[in-house]
Amino acid sequence: MSTIATDQVPSSARPSEAPAKLQLPPLKLGPLTVNTPVVLAPMAGITNTAFRRLCREYGGGLYVSEMVTSRALVERTPESMRIISHDADEKVRSVQLYGVDPVTVGQAVRLLVEEDRTDHIDLNFGCPVPKVTRKGGGAALPWKTDLFTSIVQTAVREASKGNVPLTIKMRKGIDDDHLTYLEAGRMARDSGVAAVALHGRTASQFYSGKADWTAIARLREALPDIPVLGNGDIWSAEDAMRMVHETGVDGVVIGRGCQGRPWLFGDLMAAFEGRSDRHRPGLGEVAASVYRHAQLLIDTFGDEGKALRDIRKHMAWYFKGYVVGGDLRARLATVPTLEVLRELLDELDPDAPYPGADAEGPRGRAGTPKRTALPEGWLDARQLNDAQKADISAAELDVSGG
Repeated sequence: MSTIATDQVPSSARPSEAPAKLQLPPLKLGPLTVNTPVVLAPMAGITNTAFRRLCREYGGGLYVSEMVTSRALVERTPESMRIISHDADEKVRSVQLYGVDPVTVGQAVRLLVEEDRTDHIDLNFGCPVPKVTRKGGGAALPWKTDLFTSIVQTAVREASKGNVPLTIKMRKGIDDDHLTYLEAGRMARDSGVAAVALHGRTASQFYSGKADWTAIARLREALPDIPVLGNGDIWSAEDAMRMVHETGVDGVVIGRGCQGRPWLFGDLMAAFEGRSDRHRPGLGEVAASVYRHAQLLIDTFGDEGKALRDIRKHMAWYFKGYVVGGDLRARLATVPTLEVLRELLDELDPDAPYPGADAEGPRGRAGTPKRTALPEGWLDARQLNDAQKADISAAELDVSGG
């Protein structure tokens, strides 16, 4: 039995005003036991080894890699091999796969298992990005029940050869008129998945509006025999506790809520352990995290220029709500080197306190509701037609990475 140990929470954590408890057992995924039932959602260009390490240093959970395209992995492209790399001390090596062709997905799972490159595999059926859905992938794929079932069954069969648990992450459906989550959840359970995670939005919503936690509760009720995880609009430990109470899920999946806030995993671990401490970092602590993040990105990429270009997108998330002048924000968003980053961070007031609510809540672009890009005739039937079958193997393209 593998167990994910939790790390020490940094001493900067302080008591919150509203202690509460979550009475949830550890999350069981096949032979794995996740003591803190919290999962870092795979996010392209975000959840690389550097960011996963930052999060692990604050709290326990399951930390999933960026999404990797099955075809790119089978072809062993340098970027795909980087994405599936893990630090030596990652207790559970978790990889998320994307694909639209059952044969290619099966080959990718076989590679991961036979070469002992992972301890957990997640399949992506939730991505709403047009370059993914217009090929029939991500959140568009469960509409085709034959294709969805074939991919999941093939992946589970290959993963089981190494006793590697396989899970899926999905959305409610393409739009409100084309919901798939209940049927897809049952098909995935019957195919042998270890757990199902649901983001409570449709593909057409992108990240706009509110996540539908009622749908998550409905899926939890429909699948009483496997773990169900909830995702969407968890910005704080209190949000996570509310989701558990309202939906009955076995754990939560954290995506945009931890962008610029890796300490959220410390708050979540505290909440799940019944402790009241919460992180309220002052500006000096945030600056230290930014610098460490940049250093870890240099280790990840082996290229200072690439690492500093990568850290730029995190700046607005880290400093949300803090008093940082517009000119300094602009310079941080174009920082060229680690040396310059140090100089810019030194211009901040290290004694500036945590700004409260201004630093909390949604982060990142929500996008706007829009019609989902789909292959021609995709919604005409729930089964692939002959033309779509011919297109599927050619539809595998590399959509992983940033």
